[in-house]
Amino acid sequence: MSFDEEHLSGPDVIKVSAKSRSTAVAGAIAGVMREHHYAEVQAIGAGAVNQAVKALAIARGYLGRDEIDIVFTPYFTEVLIDGQERTAVRFSVEPRPAGWESRSPRQSTLSHRTED
Repeated sequence: MSFDEEHLSGPDVIKVSAKSRSTAVAGAIAGVMREHHYAEVQAIGAGAVNQAVKALAIARGYLGRDEIDIVFTPYFTEVLIDGQERTAVRFSVEPRPAGWESRSPRQSTLSHRTED
């Protein structure tokens, strides 16, 4: 069973574009993580990947209020869009394993930029 097949029964992939509001995407990521404890975020193109990474950082702050820390792993995947194969960056988002300390400073959600 491939990685994608393994997670088909889980939540839908959160698709991000260059025009997506990072705070809105962060809210979606946080909601899916609270409900399913796993999320997939997909972006195609540099602008979309930028928005996705910002959204993941913001979502980490949102979830930190609930004492949920997340880690995400990027990988490439091929997707079919309008009959054409495109390369997308996907981020597998999971709760940080218990007892695994982060080396990065925990930032408050008030310190992040909210404009996109």
